[in-house]
Amino acid sequence: MSPDHPPGLDLDRLRTLLDRERPGLVHGPLTGRLIEGGRSNLTYAVADGESKWVVRRPPLGHVLATAHDMRREHRVISALHPTDVPVPRPVLLCEDEGVLGAPFYVMEFVTGTPYRTAEQLAPLGPERTRNAMLSLVDTLVDLHAVDPAEVGLADFGRPEGFLDRQLRRWGKQLDASRSRELAGVDELHAALGRSLPTSPAPAVVHGDYRLDNVLIGENDTIRAILDWEMSTLGDPLTDLGLLVMYSVPLEVANSPVSTTATAAGHPSPAELVERYAARSGRDVSAVAWYTAFAWFKLAVILEGIHYRYTLGQTVGGGFDRIGELVPVFIDHGLTTLQEG
Repeated sequence: MSPDHPPGLDLDRLRTLLDRERPGLVHGPLTGRLIEGGRSNLTYAVADGESKWVVRRPPLGHVLATAHDMRREHRVISALHPTDVPVPRPVLLCEDEGVLGAPFYVMEFVTGTPYRTAEQLAPLGPERTRNAMLSLVDTLVDLHAVDPAEVGLADFGRPEGFLDRQLRRWGKQLDASRSRELAGVDELHAALGRSLPTSPAPAVVHGDYRLDNVLIGENDTIRAILDWEMSTLGDPLTDLGLLVMYSVPLEVANSPVSTTATAAGHPSPAELVERYAARSGRDVSAVAWYTAFAWFKLAVILEGIHYRYTLGQTVGGGFDRIGELVPVFIDHGLTTLQEG
């Protein structure tokens, strides 16, 4: 299949649908390419020579529809687009699997850069790197300031018991991936369960909020937040905890997990927390718990990848070193809880 006709994207059927549902939108023959870097759902850039759009669909041959809910992603960006939260403008949701073989949605193409590593940030210099990270915090505050009921998302999740359910869910994920002894992981899980904080008022939670899930514009502000597949209504401080976790240097040589924490000018975790607290007015005294939970969650995710690697079910490079990172994440989680 040619680069302009990537797998999972039938441009002729897409054009027919767009002409019918959004007449006048497309002005020329469509071309398409797969955008690399997505973690599960497939993302394509589509153009007609004048305008560009993005198509999001589940992976080819997917089984668990609930894990790749296009209606949910489309719903949240449609609800947030009129607010101060920067998201791409939604164009169309198609639940007819006869078009591309799975439900999908179309949104506008937003120009900007996702920064995944400290090396990619380096050309910006310390001041611009700092501005980009502070903008990341400010935009998170804007997201958490949205009243879910006012934008039609009052039923977007079940905030009651959110943290307890999250902890149990990731505990089950860990049990499903157990193939070796992992010192401290059960201790970390139990300690998190014993010290569950009381959640603040629920907010729209992104679920995977970090620098490489946003597009940074030329003025170092955030043009768009992407990858809403884990979004829900829940405890907003889980987003903050994850952001803090990704702002701690891993101190692992040639780590297969990317981090921007070592970039010159990158604010410290404490500074990011203070910025969030000052601008949101939220009590962040339990941030250590949320950060430790983020370390635990990522340890479980990485252990799952390592388990699939041992079974020969991973494709690509770098998976051979994922396993050695898991104890590092567990140790960070335990240390964060003890020091908090």
